[in-house]
Amino acid sequence: MKASVFTKLALARPRAAGLATMALAACGLALPSTPAQAGYNFETINDPADIPPPPGADGATFTNLMGITTNGDTIAGFYGSGQAGDPNTGFVLTLPSKTFTPENFPNMPQSQITALNDVGVLTGYTYPTNLGVAFDTQFGFYETGGVFTMVNNPETPDCGVPGVCAPGVITENQLIGVNNEDLAVGFYNDSQGNSHGYTYNIATKTFSADINDPLGVSTVTAAINNSDEIAGFFTDAGGVTHGFIDNGGVFSTVDPAGSTETQLLGLNDEGIADGFAVIGGVQHGIIYNSLTKMFTILDPAGSTATTFNGINDAGDLVGFFVDAAGNTDGVLGTPVPEPSTWVMFLTGFAGLGCLGLRRSRGREVAPA
Repeated sequence: MKASVFTKLALARPRAAGLATMALAACGLALPSTPAQAGYNFETINDPADIPPPPGADGATFTNLMGITTNGDTIAGFYGSGQAGDPNTGFVLTLPSKTFTPENFPNMPQSQITALNDVGVLTGYTYPTNLGVAFDTQFGFYETGGVFTMVNNPETPDCGVPGVCAPGVITENQLIGVNNEDLAVGFYNDSQGNSHGYTYNIATKTFSADINDPLGVSTVTAAINNSDEIAGFFTDAGGVTHGFIDNGGVFSTVDPAGSTETQLLGLNDEGIADGFAVIGGVQHGIIYNSLTKMFTILDPAGSTATTFNGINDAGDLVGFFVDAAGNTDGVLGTPVPEPSTWVMFLTGFAGLGCLGLRRSRGREVAPA
């Protein structure tokens, strides 16, 4: 079973979600909720170069914010849906000026900037074509000092060679996270389309062995913090996708109650992860405290589907949401009150009621 890899879900447009909210009978609360939004201020930020694609393609705009530095002054992201004629285009956003600087692998038609650290290293992946998501192969890279370096796990099969990969499987390799020690994290897909995580040491240019959740048939490692803890998601044998945190090879499964799909996509040094969960058919942004095992569910006003991709130690969130017009809008969330007390909202925000008390189904298992 192939995981819901970033190209098709987390970095692409989230699945369609209705405007109706799901009633949580146990809490007497609806989602998205005003109390949940009260813990954060959300600001929509779209690259001004993000214009509707040409006729014949989806007419919506598409900006995604992917990662944020510790001090919150620089954000990585991209715009463009990746459809034929609407290529992904990477950028670095500088705050508070809101200056967008293009960042793209040279001589390639598409690039996504997926993460950045505090010492000037960017990670991402690039495509040699813009034929559409189902056809465009992907190759990881990092950039430092204006120099781009391609990174491809040697286990990645060349699906362009007839007979190497199963029908419909394309070559996919992505770098999607990096910490301040220049240890990057990513994944590749095997010949059957199953994902396998790995780390890549930029200084030594070496790959780790495959990182696979022991409960999964397909694993994506999506984020790494400065303690080398890893967040991501896996797909089990029944085709259900779950979040996980890997702490030194011990995997904890992470799912909010009622979720039919969970992906963890960001992780800070305080052990706080973010991502999304599908609950009652609606995709919500989530924050997960790995120490208290508590969840917070957050959606910007007007969102029909929310994804958070990154979180820093101050609690600043970056991600995207789909609005009522079908546009995918980049979003920056800043905690209220000041960052020094934002963790209190994750562990005891009264307005969230039992949402803050929902437990992970998190059992810890040692790798086989």
